[in-house]
Amino acid sequence: MKTLKWLKAATVCAALILTLGTIASAAIGGELEIFSWWAGDEGPALEALIELYESKYPEVTVINATVTGGSGVNAKAVLKTRMLGGDPPDAFQVHAGQELIGTWVVAQRMEDLTWLFEEEGWFEVFPDDLFDLLSTEEGIWSVPVNIHRSNVLYFIPENLERWGVEAPSTWDEFLEIAPKLMNQGVIPMSLGENWTATHLWESVALSELGPDKYGDLWNGELSWTSPEVVGVWELFGEILEYTNPDAPSLSWQQATDMIVEGQAAFNIMGDWASGYLSVTLNVQPVTGYGWAASPGTEGMFMALSDLPVGSPNRDNTIAWLKTIGGLDGQDSFNPLKGSISARIDSDLTKYDLYLQSAASDYQTGQIVGSLAHGVVANERFMNDFATVMDIFLANKDARAAANAAHIVAIQSGMTK
Repeated sequence: MKTLKWLKAATVCAALILTLGTIASAAIGGELEIFSWWAGDEGPALEALIELYESKYPEVTVINATVTGGSGVNAKAVLKTRMLGGDPPDAFQVHAGQELIGTWVVAQRMEDLTWLFEEEGWFEVFPDDLFDLLSTEEGIWSVPVNIHRSNVLYFIPENLERWGVEAPSTWDEFLEIAPKLMNQGVIPMSLGENWTATHLWESVALSELGPDKYGDLWNGELSWTSPEVVGVWELFGEILEYTNPDAPSLSWQQATDMIVEGQAAFNIMGDWASGYLSVTLNVQPVTGYGWAASPGTEGMFMALSDLPVGSPNRDNTIAWLKTIGGLDGQDSFNPLKGSISARIDSDLTKYDLYLQSAASDYQTGQIVGSLAHGVVANERFMNDFATVMDIFLANKDARAAANAAHIVAIQSGMTK
């Protein structure tokens, strides 16, 4: 698997992709159902995109079918029931990479969209390496609407100054300042429910393994039982000692709230948190909140993408794909979503200071894929890895976790 050049310094970002069923065309009218987990704080971005679509296709009634749940955990369960039951939505959100390809492309539920990319001129406006996420040798299966960075360390500069610490650039630095924060009654690293622990784990893994060995872990060339990977689990366990004990009961938004309210010093989250901070909480970049690459991942961009699939109303869905892949669609959605455009020709003056910074890193950093958001691993591995994570959160046994993940990798066909 090729490594995307823009994944060098960050985690994979989310992109919206629509997939189509091969059915007869219909007039641009009737309904279009959009299934996603972009609800709540992320809702305004999707609503802006729907409003743009409706202005172009006023005869279409859009059904916004959102299912709440961090990182799409609940939505994916509902989607699977509908897809297997023969009731697909016209468009659904799913992460680019193996979450899409390893589930719905291999099941022959997707239409090759190469023709649409040619028709719309998208080969010229999306980075060449992005197609690694969207494609197999048989075709292109999705349309990216956004790019998210996963490996972002968030903090409030004013609070750090008051506590006498600086944002750590390595995990050794974090472990050095964490006791100082604890002595002041401050949680060093806020954490939420299970998937946010996996999200933190992948940043730790990237920092310890580096982008090349991190990639080797997913293509089967680096064993889960190797000393390097056991070391990742050991370091992760040390970091967890400085997180909040009520993490399993918190959403990612609540974990982010902890740094804003001064209960915690740092939080590692994807940059959808930037949208939450600036749009929902009205905390602005630089003046209100600060950010950096997660410790040890400077120069690496961990990315992810979101996708929709389906299509009882094929022509309406194609029109939706054209809207989300278009320049005006991307620039109406992403500033509100807290993500950057997947296109290289967007007007960055429409984006805030954080997103301008992320766009620069996207074009210059080394890109790797996110585990927590379905880029590097198939759905079976991700589901079983969540169980491995639950067990590790309870017992902190690094070698047992590495052995269990190795078995999961074998059972899911990701290694021999």
